[in-house]
Amino acid sequence: MKQLFTKKNIIIYSILAVCFIGSLLFVHNNYSFYDRTIVKVVETNLEDITEISDMHQNEDQIYTQSITAEIKNGEEKGQLIQLTNKYSDSAAIDNEYKAGKELFVKLDANPDSNSELTGSIKDIKRDKYLLIITWLFIFTLLIVGKRQGFYALISLVISAIILAIAIEVYVNTANISLLVICGISIILFTIISLLLVNGFNEKSYAAILATLLGTFLSLLITYLVMLFTSEQGLRYEEMQFLTRPPQLIFMAGLLIGALGAVMDVAITISSSLFGLYEKDNNISIKALKKSGLDIGRDIMGTMTNILFFAYISGSIPMMLLYLRNGSNLSFTFSMNLSLELARALSGGIGIVLTIPIGLYTTIYFINKKRSKP
Repeated sequence: MKQLFTKKNIIIYSILAVCFIGSLLFVHNNYSFYDRTIVKVVETNLEDITEISDMHQNEDQIYTQSITAEIKNGEEKGQLIQLTNKYSDSAAIDNEYKAGKELFVKLDANPDSNSELTGSIKDIKRDKYLLIITWLFIFTLLIVGKRQGFYALISLVISAIILAIAIEVYVNTANISLLVICGISIILFTIISLLLVNGFNEKSYAAILATLLGTFLSLLITYLVMLFTSEQGLRYEEMQFLTRPPQLIFMAGLLIGALGAVMDVAITISSSLFGLYEKDNNISIKALKKSGLDIGRDIMGTMTNILFFAYISGSIPMMLLYLRNGSNLSFTFSMNLSLELARALSGGIGIVLTIPIGLYTTIYFINKKRSKP
């Protein structure tokens, strides 16, 4: 308890509390920072309910809602505006709005200044919800991870900045391959993340080498499989709105998607084996290999399942929408899961490959450390 309330910790907690309260106050009063018009719903009324049925004989109801809202920014700040909102039971592409909800709207051209303002709803203002989730993540990371959690947070921010810069470079430069940009980004992600969290030591070096080898080897194997199978079974329809080759973007997504799981496996094996070595400097290589393989087998199944569910979960809304509109199960799965399953399989290959790679790279650095006088 005394360690918790040291002078240094009190200063850190105070800074976090000020940042938390200040950010909450900011997002609740940041209307003037937006170019788009923001309104706050004051009152709603249900005007009409329409029964419909589509070609698949699925019955639905369309609700028409009249909304009175107050404009929160711009020249019309403080004035009331009348809006109309239509939403359905499925709520696939629409929402019901209640008093207190903040919305982005587009004002209708109205030459008569004496008539009431009208407009159309464009989107929901969600920044306050995103902020709360972000702070929950930060507090959890700091409470559980302490100093390592703080460094992990910094590495996450740096990685996000690198990714944003990489995407910006790719969008604005036609001559650079997306795979090259993502490859460079992954090298930076790996080095910065592992060195920040674990420090400059042999354990980090072994994990970095194993992560990069496992990630790029999984990409190479996936590319060869796609080449020899002529990409049969992969459905790129969800990328049809892109103006660049979907195969290239899919491969870049594979590269980044596999990185997290591969890095986790690499650092787990490296940390475990170095922990055994630090407890017993005379431990044999045979014992280290056996322990490394046992650890790899234990985490292989769970990490592969985590990767599978992480990819599949993102397709659940679209699958429900397809099934809700009368599509059969096989068509729904082929349209929505072909790319996700390919991503999961590619990441699984990376996980399996990283186990022996991580084992032998870690043993190499342990032997190197032993040889030092």
